[in-house]
Amino acid sequence: MQDRVQGKRGLFDRPSAIAALMRDLDWSRTPVGPVEDWPQSLKATVRTLLASRYPMILTWGPEFTQFYNDAYAQLIGDKHPEALGIDIRTTLAEAWDTLGPMIDEVMRSGVANWTPALLLLMERAGYREEAYFSVSHAPAEDDDGRIVGMLAVCSEVTLQIVGERRIRLLRELAAKAGETRSVEAACRESMAIVAQHPLDVAFLLLYLPDPDGVGLSLRGVVGLSADDPAVPGTVRLDGEEPDPWGLRGAAAGKTVVIEDIDCRVVRPAGPWGDPARFAVSQPIGGSGHSPPLGVLVTGTSPNRALDDGHRSFLHLLAGQMAVILGNALAYEAERQRADALAELDRAKTAFFSNVSHEFRTPLTLLLGPLEELLSRGSAWDAADRESLHTIHRNGLRLLKLVNSLLDFARIEAGRAQVRFEETDLATFTADIAGSFRSAIETARLRFEVVCEPLSRTVMIDRDMWEKIVLNLLSNALKHTLSGTIAVRLTGTAQGVALTVSDTGSGIAAEEQERIFDRFHRVSSALGRTHEGTGIGLALVRELSRLHGGDVRVASDIGAGSTFTVTLPWEPDAGRAAGEPETGDIAPTPLRAEAFLAEAGRWNDRNTPAPATPVATVAEDETRLRILVVDDNADMRDYVVRLLGSDYAVVTAGDGVEALEAVRRTRTDLVLSDVMMPRLDGFGLLAALRGDPATRDVPVVLLSARAGEEASVEGLGAGADDYLVKPFSSRELIARVRSTLTMARLRREAADAHHDAERMRALGQLTSGVAHDFNNLLMVLRGAVHLIGRRTAEPTIRGVLDQATEAIERGALMTRQLLSFARRQRLEPQPVNVNRLLANLAPVLDRAFPENIRVELELGNVPAVLVDRAELEAALLNLAVNARDAMPQGGTLRFETGWPTDAPVDGTPESNRFIRIQVIDNGTGMAPEIARKAFEPFFTTKPPGKGTGLGLSQVYGFATQSGGSATVTSRPGDGTAVALYLPTAEHAHAA
Repeated sequence: MQDRVQGKRGLFDRPSAIAALMRDLDWSRTPVGPVEDWPQSLKATVRTLLASRYPMILTWGPEFTQFYNDAYAQLIGDKHPEALGIDIRTTLAEAWDTLGPMIDEVMRSGVANWTPALLLLMERAGYREEAYFSVSHAPAEDDDGRIVGMLAVCSEVTLQIVGERRIRLLRELAAKAGETRSVEAACRESMAIVAQHPLDVAFLLLYLPDPDGVGLSLRGVVGLSADDPAVPGTVRLDGEEPDPWGLRGAAAGKTVVIEDIDCRVVRPAGPWGDPARFAVSQPIGGSGHSPPLGVLVTGTSPNRALDDGHRSFLHLLAGQMAVILGNALAYEAERQRADALAELDRAKTAFFSNVSHEFRTPLTLLLGPLEELLSRGSAWDAADRESLHTIHRNGLRLLKLVNSLLDFARIEAGRAQVRFEETDLATFTADIAGSFRSAIETARLRFEVVCEPLSRTVMIDRDMWEKIVLNLLSNALKHTLSGTIAVRLTGTAQGVALTVSDTGSGIAAEEQERIFDRFHRVSSALGRTHEGTGIGLALVRELSRLHGGDVRVASDIGAGSTFTVTLPWEPDAGRAAGEPETGDIAPTPLRAEAFLAEAGRWNDRNTPAPATPVATVAEDETRLRILVVDDNADMRDYVVRLLGSDYAVVTAGDGVEALEAVRRTRTDLVLSDVMMPRLDGFGLLAALRGDPATRDVPVVLLSARAGEEASVEGLGAGADDYLVKPFSSRELIARVRSTLTMARLRREAADAHHDAERMRALGQLTSGVAHDFNNLLMVLRGAVHLIGRRTAEPTIRGVLDQATEAIERGALMTRQLLSFARRQRLEPQPVNVNRLLANLAPVLDRAFPENIRVELELGNVPAVLVDRAELEAALLNLAVNARDAMPQGGTLRFETGWPTDAPVDGTPESNRFIRIQVIDNGTGMAPEIARKAFEPFFTTKPPGKGTGLGLSQVYGFATQSGGSATVTSRPGDGTAVALYLPTAEHAHAA
């Protein structure tokens, strides 16, 4: 017996749990018998098995008695340790249909096998489990060389196989994410992909929100039928009907696990057709304040555990669906926007076409008689003749714009008729360019025209070519303030090339792609005027393309631009000349006269009205002075003529010149256009309001932008009035007179000192005194500092220290005076009051006497929108007052919370304000004193102990911040000061 025990100990003497089990097992009751009777081959194989850290199992004898090691024990789960020493066919009965033939073949042939990723049905965790193993079976021989068993080496690769399969599903969905063009297609195609992976997804239900947002509708289904009673077609999110799939919870952003679904739906799934047992309902996308895009209900595989890895896969599945649906929604939204823009574009084109046609009739009737009147020049005096010229110039400008719009409308509608003619293009181009010479040279620019004769004539539409050349020259003159404009026409192998180059302001690289888009204007471009529609260059491109050519630009900021138009020698066959369609109106040639009339006024930027020359205006101090700012010379002249008889009027061509004029001479009112080069009207207004010397100058803005939004923008920027063009002369004169009157009344009100304005006047007085004090104190502080550096005599030093203390006290008082006058500029920002008080309390605790205790009672309140430094100063001010009220000691308590008592401005709005209370249990105040606590200069302290501005400063800070302050006190019961400050959220909303 002792020998038997010693033999078992020697064989199983291994530091492993399985070796210990084998040592304790009574092997005599198994088919292999006592250990001491085992053949040496069995013992040697068992030793090898126990020594290995790789999963190994040995079967021996006709009863397939099994031996295995610790690594293998983990593979069979809860079947261990009962499996040790019994028949493997019992242990792996569910998988023996797969394993049995393989083992029989090895034992019969004596040839080992190797099978990677072998699918086996395992029941090792209470359910039928899909598992994969890489396994090798080898024959096991006894001492006589007979095959009596099998030795298997195996490893589980389930996680690898299942993981790769799940990743493949996610990858296939990802490949579709960028291809879907509609939500319907996204649902259909994603469901088709999921249907190809039944081992990982037993079934899938996809719900998306209804258009009204109050319910969910089924938009995709895999593995179940949409007609199944257990599959609801719709679910109201605010309803009370049953929600078996947890859709409401998932729509609210939660992940819901539904158990025992096999009693609700029978869906065979997995490799062996077992019914699904779990489903997971989860939101698709959505984070923060954005709602989910939908809800995904996934039936899980019945043969895989719902572990962390499985949950992670489901989360990724929902995330991939979110990408697909998000892309589809974004594409649909973009397509809808594109369709809406296209429809708007069509409507705009139709509108321009109709309006342009209607405009041309009255313009013809306007310009014809005007030209007749102008031909009788001797019949008119100088002023009337100038007025007629102004009307004629601007009528031509309007005709130019109308014709350009009409051309665009015709091109957009496909109704543009190109009438090609054989043309000596060099001569024709030189003639067109020559019409611009006077305007260009008047602007002090060099003008070069090089149009060498070409080898042949060119087929062009002469009216269209004229528009191309005139638009390019007009654009060059507009943006070239000095240097050269050059026109060159050359022949090439393919056709002709026209270049119009300038040394102007240039075009930024990011703008060059859009410069030919219609209605696009480069807002930052420098030029002689800010006027323009963004049509000219776009029309050049369209007209060039109608000729079979194109236009391009090369430009650098500050170095100028070169526009190149290329045309073929012969037009395309499909561009033959034709007659206008029925009902179409033949294009009106765009005369150079219209361009020249407009360009000629760009050079006249600062011409004052003849009736009020600059010298006269400068000497006239008896009349109010008005500065008219506009980059359109005709508009400047018109306004000057309207106002010149009653006011001293000067002019400026843009905001930069206007700003210099206002700073140089007295100006009683600025009348400014909004759209101007260099500095526009809003920029001028901001500069005037930002300079203390010009802050109060009245400003009236003129703009062609109509509508309430434009007026609100102008008035909100600080303008005194906003006048929309076109305006009548009577309206302009009335608005100017009204604005000047209001400015005078404001000045008079500022000088008044009647009782109703006592507090405001007092604030202004203290502000001025404080500023003067500051200047004096700076001088005194500097003088005392210099003397102190030159002497070390103790007596003198003592006097200087006292002087310094007095100066600092004076500086403190001036700061309080300035704060009371509320001249300081607050810088509001979101402030966490609780955090501020938590940091402030320890500082006060250390600074205050030991008999004063500081307490905090902080509620759950949001941030407030105030000036942080001013809030700290107010709290310190209140804390010092409370300390002084408790000479015998006591408790100073800070409380924060929502207001439950006092309203602000007479209306309870507790959700817009938080309340900060500073409470002491000191001496308190009588009611008549408490009522005056916030009045400036009121104090109960002895002379020299206080200015009476502390609580007034606190009150001023609270009201200037948009809130209020109250004080509650009774003699002997202490004092509570409450600050009501706006929350950051509501302050921003306001």
